[in-house]
Amino acid sequence: MENKRAAMETERLILDPLRPDDAANLFAYRGDPEVARYQGWKPANESEAAAFIAEQARRPFGEPDSWCQLAIRSRQTGELIGDFGVHFPAGKDDPIEFGLSLKPAEQGRGYAREVMHAGIDLAFRQWGYRRVVGSVDPRNTASVALCRSLGFRQEAHHVESYFFRGEWVDDMIFALLAREWMAVRG
Repeated sequence: MENKRAAMETERLILDPLRPDDAANLFAYRGDPEVARYQGWKPANESEAAAFIAEQARRPFGEPDSWCQLAIRSRQTGELIGDFGVHFPAGKDDPIEFGLSLKPAEQGRGYAREVMHAGIDLAFRQWGYRRVVGSVDPRNTASVALCRSLGFRQEAHHVESYFFRGEWVDDMIFALLAREWMAVRG
């Protein structure tokens, strides 16, 4: 799991560190109730988004037991269109976890699949993780479909398992093993 780097590229996207000048854009979509509906973090204002970016800049990418957030940028324009979170586990044998958010105007274009594919490939092939997991609210049908389309298997459905924004919500757990990914992706 050596040489974790805080940047990657896909066919249409660049994933790199969030920058101070991303604060307004980050707040604009992360503060949107539809985008924030299933997210653990929703900035209250642009200043909170700026503080989040500053805190991320201080954290070494790949620090154990931390979430590291990368910007998702259009390769064509350089515009921030979303963010990709990586939860690096405390132990080397524990699973890695991903999460992402996209601006509403950028949803439905295959960007989430492109980012997740690249992240999974990186986690297994370069960083040496054995297992990727995802925790998804079952009402988030797009994320459920994405996990399934990438080969994740549903391992659990916890009913009303945590209190989130004033209500008890379900949690679906998905997982994918490196050997499963390699068998399909070569």
